[in-house]
Amino acid sequence: MKLSNATLNDLPATVARPTYDRTTLTAGIVHIGPGAFHRAHQAAYVDSILGADPRWAISAVALNSTGVADALGPQDGLYTLALLDRETSHRVIGSITELLTAHRRDAVLSRIAAPTTRLVTTTVTEKGYHLDGTGALDVDHPAIVRELTGAEPSTLSGWLVAGLAARRAAGGGTITLMSCDNLVDNGHRFRRSVRDLAAARDPDLAMWIDDHVRFPSTMVDSITPATDDTLRASIRTATGLDDAWPIQREGFAQWVIEDDFAGDRPPFDAAGVQFTRDVRGFENAKLRLLNGAHSTLAYVGLLMGLTTVRDAMATPPLAAFAERLMRHDIAPSIQPPAEMDLSAYIDAVLARFANPAIAHQLAQIAWDGSQKLPYRLCDTIRDARAAGRSVDRLAVPIAAWFRFLELRKDSGEKLVDPRAEALLARAGEPAALLAMRDVFGDLGEDVVFVAAVERAYAALAPGADLAAALV
Repeated sequence: MKLSNATLNDLPATVARPTYDRTTLTAGIVHIGPGAFHRAHQAAYVDSILGADPRWAISAVALNSTGVADALGPQDGLYTLALLDRETSHRVIGSITELLTAHRRDAVLSRIAAPTTRLVTTTVTEKGYHLDGTGALDVDHPAIVRELTGAEPSTLSGWLVAGLAARRAAGGGTITLMSCDNLVDNGHRFRRSVRDLAAARDPDLAMWIDDHVRFPSTMVDSITPATDDTLRASIRTATGLDDAWPIQREGFAQWVIEDDFAGDRPPFDAAGVQFTRDVRGFENAKLRLLNGAHSTLAYVGLLMGLTTVRDAMATPPLAAFAERLMRHDIAPSIQPPAEMDLSAYIDAVLARFANPAIAHQLAQIAWDGSQKLPYRLCDTIRDARAAGRSVDRLAVPIAAWFRFLELRKDSGEKLVDPRAEALLARAGEPAALLAMRDVFGDLGEDVVFVAAVERAYAALAPGADLAAALV
């Protein structure tokens, strides 16, 4: 039997399930990009509040694929979440009540325009916002160029501009748009991407956005390995039901949201969300410490022939290097909020990385390096240079990424990165890669940093003792 509303009562008592009547729910949230992370993180938080406030169910919109709708449609939007901790637990999530795709254009725009919709959230990865090196909308991107000339929406910004135009026309009222992606100051960047396009298309709409739409910043955190056949089999054993697309994540989850809403605020605090006036301290700690260390483990670990984060943490030279990098090179660049103990946060991150229940693939973390590294490592490097601190260790993950690119080029294996063509053309030439201002900005002109990368690149050469390079 397949998981669905009709089979919820067939679940064993060990599997948690919705405690509310799904027929009473109203879609108050439109979420764009219902991939694994959203379904493991935000949708689980929403699931926790629907019993008390049924107005915040999710209409999930996939702009580039029908995969989620095809998998979860026959399951009435239900799916199983496996929480991987000391003991694995299972929970069926019921917060997604509608599954839309770009093929249903009118339905998507109508849902954004609906007065019952109070919040639009997004998880589209860094590249989904089409921003240039300054954080503004990349008006030279081919998809944006097409939209500027009146084409149907294809980008996140294009869909939202069209949806907000429909909302204004329908008198739908104020609304909050909230990025849940790993971008520094993601609320401001999200606003730029949407408002820049609106201003170019319809200045009056841009003014309406100024008055009626808020873009709070957020910080989200929970390690979410990809779904595989092993997970599907374990879910079948645990639940007794077939689930086309279950999700897994670590037990830990964090969501910090800037308290800046245009209208009603969801009661997420009842589910453990922290509302604050300043997200930046939490955001920097997560992006630089957790994500920066994650990318380091990925690129160096792949060079060492490792496959998962837990494998990397079980390799003493690499695990020790990651800890030194976090404590001595990254932490000094962070001004944590008063309620955060930075040393304890590092301890917790290292423990999470070593979780034996999670097989987080290094290859997955390595995707989209040109989008991730500017926020995860380059800003830390700039701060270290400004303060006169060494960048020798910080140069190692950059050099490891360069070696990773070189291996992809030599093997012919696909490179998952929006700048794949330009990166592969320069692979094997550190100076040429560092000269990519859309990735490194002015760091490619910093002779101290360039020299550090060149030394690390030489130390990570094929056949070299990689452990010796991790000092």
